[in-house]
Amino acid sequence: MDQLLSMLQGAADPTRLRLLFLLSEAELTVTELTTILRQSQPRVSRHLKLLCEAGLLERFKEGSWVFHRLSDAPLSASFARALSALPLADRSVFEGDRERLANVRAARAEAAAKFFRANAPDWERLRSLHAPERNVESAVLRALGGARIDSLLDAGTGTGRMLELLAPHIRRGVGVDVSPEMLAIARHRLERAGAQHCQIRLADIYRLPFRTATLESGFDAALFHQVLHYLDEPQAAVAEVARVLKPGGRLLIADFAPHELEFLRTELSHRRLGFSDREVESWFAAAGLSPMQVETIEPEQSSAGEPKLTVKIWMAQAQSARSAAEAA
Repeated sequence: MDQLLSMLQGAADPTRLRLLFLLSEAELTVTELTTILRQSQPRVSRHLKLLCEAGLLERFKEGSWVFHRLSDAPLSASFARALSALPLADRSVFEGDRERLANVRAARAEAAAKFFRANAPDWERLRSLHAPERNVESAVLRALGGARIDSLLDAGTGTGRMLELLAPHIRRGVGVDVSPEMLAIARHRLERAGAQHCQIRLADIYRLPFRTATLESGFDAALFHQVLHYLDEPQAAVAEVARVLKPGGRLLIADFAPHELEFLRTELSHRRLGFSDREVESWFAAAGLSPMQVETIEPEQSSAGEPKLTVKIWMAQAQSARSAAEAA
């Protein structure tokens, strides 16, 4: 009762209602919200603070920017979305806000397109060398999409494609990355896909901003999709993700088998030239994970006989609560 009253009091203001309506559709910075609402930064910040205190919003930093989004708490999220869905007789104020939100999204889309244009040649060159993305994505869906997942972590989310792909199969998804530019692209992609139950965060993959998992909290599944070959310490990253997996949670790694394309290291910043089954399984063992399955996705050979990259899918599972107790 007290929580509901706090939310009702927090929302009982015209500006705060407008903020809730906007943030039910997108994660937005304070600057973007001041542009849309046409109000001063101190005024908007004060209302945001009150909504956070009422448990309706969450605040998080991404570099020098501060974003706000609806709270993940089931009651708070349901309350805010129920308000925005009310059949109001006059929605002109909210429709005006939505038009300005569309302008903000268009500016984001242009920034994302500019980044893509600048980096597309490298990405296309790499894509042409390995197994088709459609085959890799099908393998990921086979491995993780069979049963609905309560919570998913996409470690090194990049453009957010894996979250978009798996969104229909999960209740909640979180993607983390160290690149603000990539996060901008991922945020735009997920908003365009209507994946409001997925969010992204600026975070160090070696020091995730999540508590060690328990039976009640943590992630049911996690994945590294074409991430580990960029890292200095892939084993440390696997151990850190294992830390936030619930007992029985699953980890999927999609990356390259060992290869000798040295130019990927010198020109495209790859730290490692693929991984062997033995190496990946040693990471699983050190992190307390049990190997589940391995799938090999062969590339389509070109007529010119150019060397190609084989993609591997490795799956492992965190110890169940019973097996963890028995091991202790």
